[in-house]
Order: sequence, then structure tokens, then C-alpha cells
Amino acid sequence: MSTLRSTNFTLMSRAGAYVALTKPDVSFLVLITTGAGFYMGVRGPVDWLKLVHTVFGTMLIAAGTAALNHYIERESDRHMRRTASRPLPSGLLQPAEALWFGVALAIAGAADLWLVGGWMASLLGVVTCLSYLLAYTPLKKRTVWATFVGAFPGAIPPMIGWAAASGRLDKGAWLLFLILFFWQFPHFHAISWMYREDYARAGIQMLPVVDRDGTRTFRQIIITAGMLVGVSVLPSVLGLAGVLYFFGALVLSTALVQVCLWASSEKTNVRAKWLMHATILHIPILFGLMAYDKIAR
Repeated sequence: MSTLRSTNFTLMSRAGAYVALTKPDVSFLVLITTGAGFYMGVRGPVDWLKLVHTVFGTMLIAAGTAALNHYIERESDRHMRRTASRPLPSGLLQPAEALWFGVALAIAGAADLWLVGGWMASLLGVVTCLSYLLAYTPLKKRTVWATFVGAFPGAIPPMIGWAAASGRLDKGAWLLFLILFFWQFPHFHAISWMYREDYARAGIQMLPVVDRDGTRTFRQIIITAGMLVGVSVLPSVLGLAGVLYFFGALVLSTALVQVCLWASSEKTNVRAKWLMHATILHIPILFGLMAYDKIAR
């Protein structure tokens, strides 16, 4: 009986480790933005089965990319307190297992997107995966500009949804890209400020690692949050959304700027954590408001 329990425990631990490789918390926001992109890109009735398949295919690519990121950064993760218990540094899984798991998920996701959403959606998914792994990830140890580079693949998911829904990338898809692009700077700078000591131990050149007093970090946070206000209202200005979305986006994004200013006034980890939470709430509410505005019109 004890042997059976031990076996079950091992199986459950390994299953949990594989799930952890996919970074579900990160993938959740990817799925929300992909679904929003699909919904906003639809002309006419929504094909809900196609939407689900598009989100599912994107989820597989995001999960595969996360697993491959675990594989690439396994040595760095050993030196960081918040990542030392991940499946590879802790020894729950072997590097080869993470490698093939990630490759299989990414290929399956690209194939699913090709079959359901078309070649453009699939290509965007592949570009997201490769640019994240081959550009952003290695640059993290070389330059603080890695965050800027990583914001490009990070902003592509709504374009995947839009391309799957419409078969093209018009101005609406690019507006969603811009919104998500600028949103990432307050979000990731807040996280990197909280864990700057961890990043320094691992030799990762996030901006807060070299910006000891936080002046440059929080200046970027405030500037990009201010730019987010402008790009957030552009869908209404360009006729892709209505008055409801315009005022909702204006209030929501201005409130985020206020949180950024509040966090900047006392550059503590606690305030940075509140800012991180504010950004996590901001993007699904903003995209949800955009979708509701489309229904209301």
C-alpha cells in the first residue's frame, strides 16, 4: 500500500511539474488577449467553435514556449529564490523532458492554428514563440533593452486571434498590438523591481538591476503608462469602438497612471506589487470593455 501511495505521489508530482512548465498564470493573459482579438476581428456572427480552437492552439504555443523557456533558463533559475523550486532546478524533471514537451506543444499549437485559423494565425504563433526564445530570452543576460525586444512577441497574441477571425491584419489588429505593447512596460518593470535582487544573482540585466535607485525604471513606467492612455482610446478615435469604450478606456488607463505615480513616490516592493496587480486587472477589463462596446453598438 505504501509503495502504491508513493507511486501515485510521484506521478502527481511529475504531472504537476509538467503543468508548472507551461506557466499557467502567464498563459491566462495570453488566452484573454487572443480571444479578445478574435472577437474584435469577427465580421458578422461569431464562430464560437473556431474561437475556442484559436484560443486552444494559442494556448498550446504559449505553453510550449514557456516549457522551452524553462529549458533554456534552467541554470539561471537555480540562482533565483523565486525560481529555484521550478521543475528543472529542483530535479522533478530532466532537461530533455522539458525540451521535448515544449517542442511537442508548440508544434501541436501551430498545427491547430493552421488548420482552424489559417496560415497567417499559425505564422504569427510561430513568430511569437521563436522571437521570445531566440531574441528576448538570450538578451536578458546582455542588455536592459531585452524588455523592449520582448514586448514585441508579447503583444502578438491579439493579432493571432484577429488573423484567425478575419484572415488579415488591418488597423484594428495593430491597435490591439500597440495597446498590449505599451501595457507590458509597467507590468514587467513592476515585477522586475520586486525581484531585482534575484535577477542580479542570476546575472539577468533587467533595468532595475542596473538602476539602483529606480529613477529610470519608474520614469519608464510612468511614460509608457501615459502613452497607454493615448493608444487605448485610439479604437474610438478611428471608428473601431464607440463612446462607451472611449470614456471607459480613458478612466481605466488614467487610473493606471495614478497607480504608477503612487508607486513611484515610494519605490517599495509593496507598492510595486500593487502596481503589478493593477496591470493584471487593467488589460482584461479594457479588452472586455471593448468587446461589450461592440455588442452594445
